[in-house]
Amino acid sequence: MHIAYVVVTLLAALMAGFSGAVLLMRADWIVKALTDYSVPRSWWTLLGLAKAAGAVGLVAGLFVPVIGVLAGIGLVAYFLGAAVTVARARWYAHIPFPLVYAAPVVGALILGHAS
Repeated sequence: MHIAYVVVTLLAALMAGFSGAVLLMRADWIVKALTDYSVPRSWWTLLGLAKAAGAVGLVAGLFVPVIGVLAGIGLVAYFLGAAVTVARARWYAHIPFPLVYAAPVVGALILGHAS
């Protein structure tokens, strides 16, 4: 069980880190999506940093579990909020994207609790 927890946690951290990095680098495809969803440009840096911090927190949680739990809860809340934002923008076909990023975080939280 411990190996699965480590693998899923690292996958979740990589995915969240990637998501934060492309936002911080202002990749064209993410800029277009955020514009389509009416996310204010002034929020973009903070949102990218939040995802990056969550990724770092997940990895730190492998050594200090409470940090990982808090980071995981924060990331799940973030990605659920992203799904709500997408739904409010009426881009229903895009709702699965933030949920795909949330799934390994939820898995890491579950596996961490079971370990």
